[in-house]
Amino acid sequence: MDITIVFLLGLIISLIGVIPPGLLNMSAAKISLKEGAMHGIMFSVGVCVIVCAQTFIAAIFSRYLSNHPDVIDILKRVAFVIFVLITIYFLVLARKQPKTSMPSPSKSKQNRFFHGMFLSSLNVFPIPYQSYMTLTISSFGWMTFDRVGIGSYVAGSASGTFIMLYIYIFFFDKIKDKAFTTQKNMNFIIGTITGLVALFTLINIIREL
Repeated sequence: MDITIVFLLGLIISLIGVIPPGLLNMSAAKISLKEGAMHGIMFSVGVCVIVCAQTFIAAIFSRYLSNHPDVIDILKRVAFVIFVLITIYFLVLARKQPKTSMPSPSKSKQNRFFHGMFLSSLNVFPIPYQSYMTLTISSFGWMTFDRVGIGSYVAGSASGTFIMLYIYIFFFDKIKDKAFTTQKNMNFIIGTITGLVALFTLINIIREL
């Protein structure tokens, strides 16, 4: 196992996961626009602290699952159904929803670090997402669930999250009026991504039959 590859995989996977506009990256951008870049950076650091903990939990859970293949088979089928439902939601139903405004952060200029930790702790999606992804890359032999492997992946995950938040902080003012950031187009992008994940999961299930 090459720890550099594990680090880069964690970075890329987390980077992709934070690309769609959401509560965390949009809050980081708005804090930066209203209060300055340093406040946005401190918010992002707080987010990444929780991301480290969530990714670690996901990796430990994946290590357990890797030792219980019967449970993995069940979860793969459950994951396939969930991703299909999410895909249908974003491609068909979510387009009918009215455009939502960007969340407004607290007016206080203090404790942005803890503000980031708090909002990140409310977002539990990274745990199943990272658990699925670590199981996938470990199945290809690219990662092992020892201390070095998990530590490298967690570090890469935190780095990827911070890089994307950093991009939002410094470039949001330039892209906020672009067409691809509209709710309709982002729903289509997210639905496409989850559709591809569902297809990949289905292929794995069929190959194991």
